[in-house]
Amino acid sequence: MESWKVNLISVWFGCLFTGLAISQIIPFLPLYVEQLGVTDHESLTLWSGLIFSVTFMVSAVVSPMWGSLADRKGRKLMLLRASLGMGLVIFLQAFVTDVWQLFLLRALMGLTSGYIPNAMALVATQVPRDRSGWALSMVSTAQISGVIMGPLMGGFLADWVGLRAVFLITSALLMTSFLITLFLIKEGGQPRIKKEDKLSGQMVFRSLAHPGLIISLFVTTLVIQLCNGSISPILTLFVRELAPDVQNIAFVSGMVAAIPGVSALLSAPRLGKLGDRIGAQRILFASLILTFFLFMAMTWVESALQLGVLRFLLGFAEGAMMPAVQTLLLRHASDRVTGRIFGYNQSFMYLGNVVGPLMGSGISAIGGFRWVFAATAVVVLVNTVQLMMVWQRKTMNARK
Repeated sequence: MESWKVNLISVWFGCLFTGLAISQIIPFLPLYVEQLGVTDHESLTLWSGLIFSVTFMVSAVVSPMWGSLADRKGRKLMLLRASLGMGLVIFLQAFVTDVWQLFLLRALMGLTSGYIPNAMALVATQVPRDRSGWALSMVSTAQISGVIMGPLMGGFLADWVGLRAVFLITSALLMTSFLITLFLIKEGGQPRIKKEDKLSGQMVFRSLAHPGLIISLFVTTLVIQLCNGSISPILTLFVRELAPDVQNIAFVSGMVAAIPGVSALLSAPRLGKLGDRIGAQRILFASLILTFFLFMAMTWVESALQLGVLRFLLGFAEGAMMPAVQTLLLRHASDRVTGRIFGYNQSFMYLGNVVGPLMGSGISAIGGFRWVFAATAVVVLVNTVQLMMVWQRKTMNARK
């Protein structure tokens, strides 16, 4: 079997366990903050947003450094660093006694994160370009599968064995990712970039045929992550508002959080193949438009069931957007700068994870939960229009 296929299979399982581990905590993290003594509504939403965001804020700052190191030392080393580091930090989160301790450990987690983006970059640089859309979509299905099972498992375990025990189980799953990476992933004899030969950021963009398009795709990556992150701090609390009489709120919130993963898992490989045939840009534009309408509809839901149905439909768009962006980046960057471009995209991904929860928790504290969905829809619409204008300009220039 070709080495890139072996790596694809290995990366799939590594991303599955990493996605499962990280998403297990998401549904009940606001409840954990509440358990640590933060009970006031405004303080709870703001602390939840800060604790969600700080991991990605730190990651956005250090990501270019890790990307540069990956170009020189190899991506497998970055995968090992991320899985081992996150496993140890999440283990410590099980023993915190104050919200500040949790905040600091989540910040430390930002220094160690990055398994899935580096796995994506590893696959992208090894797979044949005519199969890149399919391959990146397959890696996405691993993460999506983890996102499906993680909140459900986390919610069930939180109700069954308690919140702190879930952190210990999550740590064990990340150590499994570490072992899979250590023994199964083979990076091969790829040439390393010497420190003195590394291009500056300005030179990287000068080498691109369409730098404006690449920057717009970076912003789209930020918006995609913002869509996921803006409702993360408030989702459990919003579900509790919609269904105040439900006893097992962590499990129900886990189901609502996980349901987009079901439709994304079904759609991602098929839409990846379709994008290879008709163009990833068409898949991306259709997904962004669908996302806008669904977020607008979510502002009017009256029950957790309605919210779950709309989030299920949202999964069809979520399963297509990020692989489409990564495919377009791969096809509009030369082999010499692919790793750097994916590194920059990773920073924008983390920035989206910072901006999203902060925006969601801030708007929720000021205007209520429903305004978070409306504001997210507006951001998606603005990004869609801007990206369409850039793509149209690129197409017109190509015809001249």
